[in-house]
Amino acid sequence: MFISFRCVLLALAGFVPMILWPSWATIFALLGVCVLVLGIDLWLAASPRAVTIRRSVNTPVRLEEPREVWVEITSRAARVMRGLVRDGWQPSAHDTQPEHRLHLDPHATQRFTTVLTPNRRGTVRTRKLTIRTYGPLGLGGRQHTHHHEGEVTVVPPFRSRRHLPSRIQQLREIEGRSAVHRPGAGHEFDSLREYVRGDDVRTIDWRASARSDGLIVRTYRPERDRRVVVVLDSSRASAARVGDETRFDAGIEAALFISALANAGGDRVDLLTMDQSIRARSSSEEKGYLLHRMATALAKVFPRLLAADWTILPPEVSKITRQRALVVLVTPLDSAAIEEGLIPVLPVLTRRHVVLIAAVADPELEDMATQRTTSDEVYIAASAEAQKLRNRKMIQLLNRYGAEVIEAQPADLPLAVGDAYLRLKAAGRL
Repeated sequence: MFISFRCVLLALAGFVPMILWPSWATIFALLGVCVLVLGIDLWLAASPRAVTIRRSVNTPVRLEEPREVWVEITSRAARVMRGLVRDGWQPSAHDTQPEHRLHLDPHATQRFTTVLTPNRRGTVRTRKLTIRTYGPLGLGGRQHTHHHEGEVTVVPPFRSRRHLPSRIQQLREIEGRSAVHRPGAGHEFDSLREYVRGDDVRTIDWRASARSDGLIVRTYRPERDRRVVVVLDSSRASAARVGDETRFDAGIEAALFISALANAGGDRVDLLTMDQSIRARSSSEEKGYLLHRMATALAKVFPRLLAADWTILPPEVSKITRQRALVVLVTPLDSAAIEEGLIPVLPVLTRRHVVLIAAVADPELEDMATQRTTSDEVYIAASAEAQKLRNRKMIQLLNRYGAEVIEAQPADLPLAVGDAYLRLKAAGRL
């Protein structure tokens, strides 16, 4: 129960007769009239508890994209319900219209629609819905907060999606499925054709050449149905920020891009997110749209301030596949974490699989290394150059253990990883 601003104005207006005819009888009479009018208005106000609430179904939305949600209120009161409705979405949901005007006839239903523009990956929720009803005069009313939950899953934005068609076209050219025939160096037989200058002499089919007037060569295409295992590091090293997002968020873009590209190339894709345990997993062998399932699985995963336990990775990869696979490790070039955790298990992986390490480069590092105007900037530039040198040494160390390393800035990393996959596919190394 509450008293509105109108009731306060009415009480102030009652002081005018008190000033003109000051007496206790006048005071008590005016107070009694005010209380009586307020009580009648409150009694005529519909109960905010006598409602049934229904919300829209949770449908995933991409980060920073608008999503329309609604809530329906059905009156169970015998009186007309007038007032306000306020939904309690958390601030990161960016509710454009949290408050709505309520006017419900008895046993009628009213739908309130609003647009959410979330700015944080994960799940945005509302747990409370407050209904305030007024009496016919608007002097007072009743208020009740209903504990009714609603949520919207916010999946990664996948901004690099726009580059996917061009890479898929290159993939088709490698496989010879487009107008431009550019056969790869796979081991799956494709067709026979006449020899042209520049062809590998090892591809000459001597039996076919004997039955022909010229040399005939075999053409091959990259094998399909290969295995691609994408491992996303969610340890404390991935919690560092680069620009407006964490390294983990930048790694999600690369993981989704290569997963979509490999799936378009006919390969089987598995995604793992790990630190000291497997946090999330998804596979192209499951039912449903691959990118949707992967994005939904990654939506609720955030980096934890724990060191990565890389010893659990080789057994997990062995559970997924016994055949040769491309293992893509999306992890920062943190020297301590790699030397203590990844290096000891890397020979186990490279002995059987092709290992590709994708690391997010810090865009501020180049800026700090180039600014050398003042003495402070010189010291900062020296530190940046030292960090770049440590990164280069780390890349050389990983290369010696048989892993290929790609380091690129957040916007360029998905394309760099995709190009590396196409290069390996064309070379027949998968």
